[in-house]
Amino acid sequence: MAEALGTLEDLPEAYRESMTAAGVAPLWPMMRNVLPHGAPQPQTKAHLWAFKDVRPLLLEAGELTPVEKAERRVLVLSDPGRGVGAMQATASLYAGLQLLLPGETAPAHRHTPSAARVVVEGEGAFTVVEGEKLPMKHGDVILTPGGTWHDHGHDGTEPVIWLDALDLPLFYYLEGSYAEEGELQARRNRPDTSEVEYQAAGIVPSRSRATRVAAAPDFPMMRFPWDRTETVLREMAEASGPEPVEIDYVNPETGQSPLPIMGFTVLMIRPGETVRPPRRSSSAIFHAIKGCGKTVIDGETFEWQAKDTFSVPVFAEITHSTGTEPAFLIRVHDGPLQEKLGYYEERAR
Repeated sequence: MAEALGTLEDLPEAYRESMTAAGVAPLWPMMRNVLPHGAPQPQTKAHLWAFKDVRPLLLEAGELTPVEKAERRVLVLSDPGRGVGAMQATASLYAGLQLLLPGETAPAHRHTPSAARVVVEGEGAFTVVEGEKLPMKHGDVILTPGGTWHDHGHDGTEPVIWLDALDLPLFYYLEGSYAEEGELQARRNRPDTSEVEYQAAGIVPSRSRATRVAAAPDFPMMRFPWDRTETVLREMAEASGPEPVEIDYVNPETGQSPLPIMGFTVLMIRPGETVRPPRRSSSAIFHAIKGCGKTVIDGETFEWQAKDTFSVPVFAEITHSTGTEPAFLIRVHDGPLQEKLGYYEERAR
């Protein structure tokens, strides 16, 4: 066992005052805070945001604040470990629920952080990303990579709500977070690439060897339709053994995560099944697309149902279970960032 390190109070007052005047501080009293032994000590606290509680507040926001006054009408899901108003659901992930009413338009802008939208409720809305019109249907994941122009519109008859997930906290910490405003985009008159070019696994547009890398965009597929995902998961559940039924969303040209910092994994929990994933160094936001169940996070039980969202801190011990019907959870996580930094880790329970 390492010896206890000296404290600031151990040092003479005159010496402390001299350090303050010089703009320096001793490392050793702070060492265990910034480099704890064995594992991180997260500030993030696991939390469940029940949709039944947030939805009325979001609809009331639609009555109180027109979209022109809000630009993006969102209620932020604040990590209780940081307090209400914190623009973080975990250390690296921002989450919020956004409302768009029939006939509304959210103006075009672009920003340094990347974003993903998980459609929670309603039909008729769409997102335009770099001129590509992406319909928003329940369970779809829609990407707006950092630096891409995007706006939202609504041709339907009922409110549409989606979950925003952004890597905003990282850009804010790096003092690199900013946005630019622009004009509404002209829309290409065709279905999006998820419906045209990347409709099935193992199939990509044919290009010559010399032009494939140059021609393939960095973000070729920006909508991941839910109906296809659920079909695949159900077929995997029938054909697989007792292992968990999970899929990752990937860039179809590279097989890598579709965004540089955030990853997206969808888990199907079969009726009566209990899933115990390894303890991961990545933090996560889970959103229930369908079904209901409960998740135990470091001994604390959260009972969730469709449209609820909950957070998980790093290295948490997690157990998912469900009842007589299957349930589907999407996990938004910062694993791709950690892999690039070379420290992603999984530990046995």
